[in-house]
Amino acid sequence: MPRRRPATAAATRSKPGPGRPKVHAEAWSKVSVDLFSRQVAHLDRLANKARRRGHTSVTRAGLIRGLIDGVLKSGLDLSAHGSEALIREAVTTRLKRRL
Repeated sequence: MPRRRPATAAATRSKPGPGRPKVHAEAWSKVSVDLFSRQVAHLDRLANKARRRGHTSVTRAGLIRGLIDGVLKSGLDLSAHGSEALIREAVTTRLKRRL
């Protein structure tokens, strides 16, 4: 009679495993991006302000992902702009029109 393998720990575990809980349902990739120190400081201030307001899951990466998705969903054609400065101006103009 063949021996049965015990069920894996992941299949029988009712509690979440070690490590950070998953916050993304879709596939993701880790990307390294160089930011200016002033940008990192500003993102950290925004995340800290959000946490003080009770939004505990706001992170620097979450802010960046939200900004990217917002720009992508806006319909703004970033390929029409040939430099970082022109993209920045186009995004700023688009946001100011909506305020």
